[in-house]
Amino acid sequence: MKILVVEDDRRIASFLERGLTAEGYQVSVEHDGRDGLERARQGDFDIVILDRMLPYVDGLEIARLLREERASAMILMLTAKDSLSDKIEGLKGGADDYLTKPFAFDELLARLLALGRRRGEAGQETTLRSGPLLLDPLSRRVTRDGAPITLTVREFDLLRYLMANAGKVVSRERLLNSVWEYGYDPGTKIVDVYVRYLRAKIDAEGQPSLIETVRGVGYMMAP
Repeated sequence: MKILVVEDDRRIASFLERGLTAEGYQVSVEHDGRDGLERARQGDFDIVILDRMLPYVDGLEIARLLREERASAMILMLTAKDSLSDKIEGLKGGADDYLTKPFAFDELLARLLALGRRRGEAGQETTLRSGPLLLDPLSRRVTRDGAPITLTVREFDLLRYLMANAGKVVSRERLLNSVWEYGYDPGTKIVDVYVRYLRAKIDAEGQPSLIETVRGVGYMMAP
């Protein structure tokens, strides 16, 4: 895989470059947000390892811009900020995963492998259609009757999973495990919250929702 490291701490950047190269990755390095964003736009990278606090353009803004531009690279954000709100902000801003400093190199490798699998699975998917919705997993583009719909990373992943299983009832537990990679927690409402977010964006006013609630079980996407 081709990896872009955007990290202003040259000691950490050098450590990552040497370690990842030794593991067989093709590694490019930039040391500030401005150059990192330009390199990410120009290069065909599989994964961008992105420091959150960067000179000129911060990592959160880079992630947001890359997602707006439909960049296909997976984003692993590195940061010393370890509060839950910081992690949520990073993931909602466009990161696919979030790793706090200091970190073990073995954990970084494990997360890169997981991101690589997710990218490979997305690359094997064909375009999905459900009623008026069209979803392209490669460009991460969603349209309804030809009109583009802007989704966050997690909203896109949830919609893709529901559309891939259109016409089937998908439990909340399965969605948590497959989209969020969480163990089942009967107290969490995160699936219901994100379904509401999706409905607000993909449904047409005055028409039935494309995502049906199956009481006591989960949700089903219109076939």
